[in-house]
Amino acid sequence: MEDQKNYLNMELLRFTTAGSVDDGKSTLIGRLLFDSKSIFEDQMEQVKQSSERKGLQDTDLALLTDGLKDEREQGITIDVAYRYFATPKRKFIIADTPGHIQYTRNMVTGASTANVALILIDARNGVVDQTCRHSIIASLLQIPHIVVCINKMDLVDYDKAVYDKIVEDYERFSSKLDVKDVRFIPISALKGDNVVNRSENMKWYEGSTLLYTLEHIHIGSDHNHIDCRFPVQTVIRPKSDEYHDYRGYAGRIAGGIFKPGDEVAVLPSGFTSKIKSIDTFDGPVDEAFAPMSVTIQLEDDIDISRGDMIVRTNNQPEQKQDLEVMLCWLNNKGPVPRGKYTLRHTTADMKAMIKEIRYKLDINTLHRNEEDKDIKMNDICKVLLRTTKPVFVDPYRKNRQTGSIILVDDATNETVAAGMVV
Repeated sequence: MEDQKNYLNMELLRFTTAGSVDDGKSTLIGRLLFDSKSIFEDQMEQVKQSSERKGLQDTDLALLTDGLKDEREQGITIDVAYRYFATPKRKFIIADTPGHIQYTRNMVTGASTANVALILIDARNGVVDQTCRHSIIASLLQIPHIVVCINKMDLVDYDKAVYDKIVEDYERFSSKLDVKDVRFIPISALKGDNVVNRSENMKWYEGSTLLYTLEHIHIGSDHNHIDCRFPVQTVIRPKSDEYHDYRGYAGRIAGGIFKPGDEVAVLPSGFTSKIKSIDTFDGPVDEAFAPMSVTIQLEDDIDISRGDMIVRTNNQPEQKQDLEVMLCWLNNKGPVPRGKYTLRHTTADMKAMIKEIRYKLDINTLHRNEEDKDIKMNDICKVLLRTTKPVFVDPYRKNRQTGSIILVDDATNETVAAGMVV
């Protein structure tokens, strides 16, 4: 029972992989899963048989993640494949995202919640356009940590000079981006060098292996612990004899630290109160912080419902009806000028209209194209939105939860865009 509790309380790290086609993203994940003993024997047996049928010398570990039949046949990743594994130190969720240009939107969805982006570079090709594009998307999405894995070192005879040149090229390019923490690891996913086990072939590399880096990278401060934001998901009224007068507001903390006794304000009404107690699945707590799911009780009876936000009285988000947003367009049909959509932000929904498209962003050069405003699927553009009621937003770079929105087409109920508030 104690082990189970420890397991539940283990820190969760989400990471995403990105790289050009055939850089070995799926093989790397297969190697991580295989060497950290996170695969069932029957899965391994299937992969061995598939590899033998294809006449391969080594077992093709990429088959562990390529779940779609098309992916296995073409040897590419199309959709975002999520894989889950754990080591004694941490739990991990991997989003294996596609490398092709026409799947930019899949990379955006896979990376939007990640703590770490693994960017793969083929040691033979060095920094290519796709490397730059994926790094730009990682920086747009404000992924706090980037680990650049220089793969296929076995094909360049584990040459330190090749590695040093790629590190230098990448650093020159990434200095223009808004990325705080970049690390480099030379690996061979196929042979297993520096993935889970240290490489015998690269004695010159003195840094950590990839798994060690993922287990020890500090992610506690990735969340915003300064600005208190608690979007209410639902109101809890048990109405049983024991909890007859209980009225709690349940949700997931999007930022800051809350404690009983704190003075809080409820938006949009602006009424103030104090926190009476904070309850979790395991019982009451003395403090709660992002990204915990909790139920907050207030001392006063205030009319609060889903979509309202509990914040500190002296630190409130902006209330805006005109939003400037970077949108990644996810739909075949482009945005309709002055078209009506439903905007979803944290737990609140409201109607919104695209007032104007400011510019289209060229993902390869970061050039802003103000002439071409024809937005197609996978394009990233800056737009001005008008909403029917105020939205409680922070800039995306300050808080990834309260700074992100999605747009839903009212007619088809499809999610057409994901956006970051500027």
